[in-house]
Amino acid sequence: MELNVPMNNLLFSSAYAADAGTGGAFSSAALMQYAPIVLVFLVFYFLLIRPQQKRQRELREEQNNLRRGDRIVTAGGIVGVVQATRDDSQEVDVEIAQGVKVKIIRSTITTIMPREEKAANDS
Repeated sequence: MELNVPMNNLLFSSAYAADAGTGGAFSSAALMQYAPIVLVFLVFYFLLIRPQQKRQRELREEQNNLRRGDRIVTAGGIVGVVQATRDDSQEVDVEIAQGVKVKIIRSTITTIMPREEKAANDS
């Protein structure tokens, strides 16, 4: 019993032959396959990554613009008042209690609290 089937039909299926003429890798179906991944990346960028980068940039500017009398919170949770800063150094002198001064590194400052101004009727 002998089969009279052409050799190319055994090696290639008709599905592959039909797909070969539709444009290959750059077809709209292939692009639509990656659209959800691109959409998720864009959502992550605009909702998570971009705001975090903006906050880090603002914090770096605030750390560089520290002045005497600013209230700060360190990464360890210590609250203090800036006593002295040095532009050439990353160290800041902070008073954490009356008469207790420590030196901390600027990058460990996580929050700069607004100054407490005296009320108009206080003397």
